[in-house]
Amino acid sequence: MTVVGILGMTHSLELQEKYNGTLSLIKELILEFNPDVICGEVHPLSWELFLKEGDPHGILKETQDEYPNLIFPLCKEKGIQFVPVNWFEEDVFVEGPFDKFDPETREQLEAELDRWTEKQFETVHKGNIPFNSPGYDKVTEKLYEWLHGVNPELQNIRWNARHYIMVARVKNAAKKYAGKRILCIHGADHNYWYYKSLKNEEGIEVVYPLK
Repeated sequence: MTVVGILGMTHSLELQEKYNGTLSLIKELILEFNPDVICGEVHPLSWELFLKEGDPHGILKETQDEYPNLIFPLCKEKGIQFVPVNWFEEDVFVEGPFDKFDPETREQLEAELDRWTEKQFETVHKGNIPFNSPGYDKVTEKLYEWLHGVNPELQNIRWNARHYIMVARVKNAAKKYAGKRILCIHGADHNYWYYKSLKNEEGIEVVYPLK
């Protein structure tokens, strides 16, 4: 049985400090889980760029700071295999979810998004790990359902298709490293999709939350 852990975090240093989801906690959780493999929210081309040229920030400078500041060095130190699973098309991923609307409507939608974000923050500490709980995931899933209703064409690509590919890459890693311990690390908004997609997968035991 391949064990797959799910660990979500916030990419924002400010929010990491505010909600006690710091890199020191993430490091502690990684070491406790003791993974053989980490599947990270990094584009394969960005990983290739890092391996070839040492640039850890990505092809679009999109790779989040926790990778060069913690995860890449820790993988090297502990001999953990790193598998990049993120997906986007770098030449077309420029449109925002509200860009197609007139300024007044855009302002209203942005205000509604802020309200959804506040609902998320109200659930941050419902579990033992900040941003990792069924309560946070329930609000987050409803948030993205709302975004899909606002702009389904865009969300089908930026969120749904992206997730299908990311989870497929995790499943490929589970096959390649069968019987090993795999830890998926990403922004916490991805947790609900990962869990729903992997929990009934044959040959995989999902651990979420990690504690």
